[in-house]
Amino acid sequence: MDETGKELADDTYDVAILGAGMAGGMLGAVLARNDVKVLLMDAGTHPRFAVGESTIPYTSSMTKIIAERYDVPEIAPLASFRGVNEHVSPMSGRKSNFGFVYHEQGRPQQPDQINQLVIPEWQRTECHLFRQDTDAYLFNLAVRYGAEPCLDTRITSIDIDPATGVVLRSAQGTEYRAKYLVDGGGYRSPTAEAFGLRDDPPRARHHSRSMFTHMVGVTPFDDASAAQAHKNPSPWHHGTLHHVFDGGWLWVIPFDNHEGALSTLCSVGLTLDERVFPKDPKVGAQQEFDDFLARFPQIAEQFTGARAVRPWISTGRLQYSASNTVGERYTLTSHAAGFIDALYSRGITNTLEVVNSLAWRLIAASRDGDWSTERFAYIDKVQQGLYDVHDDIVYSSFVGFRHYELWNAVLRVWKVTSILPTMRIENALRDYQKTRDEQVLLDLENNDTPGLPAPVAKDIFDLLAFTRTTCQAVEAGTLAPAAAADAIFAHLRESEFVPAPFALGDPDNHHFEATPELLERLGQWGTTQSPQHMRSLFA
Repeated sequence: MDETGKELADDTYDVAILGAGMAGGMLGAVLARNDVKVLLMDAGTHPRFAVGESTIPYTSSMTKIIAERYDVPEIAPLASFRGVNEHVSPMSGRKSNFGFVYHEQGRPQQPDQINQLVIPEWQRTECHLFRQDTDAYLFNLAVRYGAEPCLDTRITSIDIDPATGVVLRSAQGTEYRAKYLVDGGGYRSPTAEAFGLRDDPPRARHHSRSMFTHMVGVTPFDDASAAQAHKNPSPWHHGTLHHVFDGGWLWVIPFDNHEGALSTLCSVGLTLDERVFPKDPKVGAQQEFDDFLARFPQIAEQFTGARAVRPWISTGRLQYSASNTVGERYTLTSHAAGFIDALYSRGITNTLEVVNSLAWRLIAASRDGDWSTERFAYIDKVQQGLYDVHDDIVYSSFVGFRHYELWNAVLRVWKVTSILPTMRIENALRDYQKTRDEQVLLDLENNDTPGLPAPVAKDIFDLLAFTRTTCQAVEAGTLAPAAAADAIFAHLRESEFVPAPFALGDPDNHHFEATPELLERLGQWGTTQSPQHMRSLFA
């Protein structure tokens, strides 16, 4: 007890982490493994439901970087389906593709209005993470390395002294002291609330709300009548399926899609532009979902025998942002900093990007005592950049959902923003594994466009800006969707940095698969025809 009668925790921690989900658990494990004194706190307990279940190649490459850079080998299994299935959670599913099926209300689904990006299994297989298992795994790993667990503890006030650190007070009346605070507590971040950091309104152009649950009895779309004429190279059920339509999209993420699967679950979520489909407080999520299926009977085939196994979660507008994510003795990270939409599965990727850049700064600060805001300033830049990149591509996609050809064009822009940055960090991982030179990883932070890696950051930034302004003209009614689609395809064809072998400027090229033959042609293009500033990607 102190002189006022308040109960005090035993001593001062180097870092207190609010939120023991994926971000907090992984960061806590990394810090504790590197002799940082960590307090890992959460208002809830494990296991618990969470969405953000689909990984992408960038996610897995960043997972490997974190595991190797910070010497936490137990993180490495999260970089592949096999690793997760064998070492973390046999309840998870495989992800061999991103699948997109376009629908128009009142019209049969057109077999040529589909798109798929195949993740080549000879290279890797991504994962559908059963988050209650993976999050608990990381939390337990952090505790095993020495982080102090403090669950079922709600923080009600935060005081910060720039000279000494942070004092946290819980609803139970206990005070906790730390030299630095990392808040990964999501939308209701105690730090964002305490210091008035939320933008009102959020700066996102994109608008959406969502409802989601886990179901049993979901039929693979490959077995539905609408899919029988499809010529997609990889079965829809082997990946993350997106049904897209004017005003929104529906995700289908199966956990039962591999030989020997133990799970019978499927993650299902419906995301809608709340300006087009305003939320009716009198209508429950299950009823709203059923009403949606009635309007799209070919999607409904998947759900004829499906039942939710947990209560639906229904949100208001999903988008929120923070004016600053770094301040005196604190950082907001992951979903405490902001959120756009689950489209394109960037949530975990953005989380790991921040964990990687934040961890080494916290480790260094715990050793030299420099907790200055300047040391952590890059974290705010990268988080704001990641937010804006995701906002641009999702905003443009929702405008594209109005007209298939425009959506077909915008999807190619997403592929550019996904594939080329992945190549950059895979090269960095390869070089680091070869040399163990920390500078290789520090160089990932050297760019003029935070949120996108050099050497293609400026090129992608300009492509996103062109796509966004083109879609804004469509939304304003000054440009027809078909003309906008033509403009984006032409821009892709004329952009020297977009690899010619990918044929992303060809509207009829609906499927992308990185076969060995394609990669050989890519290597030849990259070393002989690509712009000079890109050549390092192909070295």
